Amino acid sequence: MEKIITGLKLIGAFALLLAGLCACASSKVQNKESLLSSAGFRSHTPATQTQLVMFKRMTPYKLERNTVGGKALYSYADPPREVVYIGGDKAYQRYRQLALQQSIEEKEVEASYSNYLKTIDQEFSENYD
Repeated sequence: MEKIITGLKLIGAFALLLAGLCACASSKVQNKESLLSSAGFRSHTPATQTQLVMFKRMTPYKLERNTVGGKALYSYADPPREVVYIGGDKAYQRYRQLALQQSIEEKEVEASYSNYLKTIDQEFSENYD
């Protein structure tokens, strides 16, 4: 019975790993847009013909730096939603802080999960050797 439970734990661990690896691109886009909003970027929908032309020239899903009137302006385009996120230096610096914080938290979760898998692997090996 214990061998079955350990086997089920191992299957569950692999299922979680696969689910993590199969994270779709849209969730990454949503996460980035959430970080941008939290950092102070404002979302805008192009309203005029000139804005639409500029929007269509932007590289999708890429945070770009431009200079307007001697000041840095950062923009991020999401074509399917027809939204552009725009922010200045302060918003950009805050975005970088939030992204770094999130990256550190993700690495901590990955390390914890890796340790969990090692424990499961040891239990599995001990029970089947």
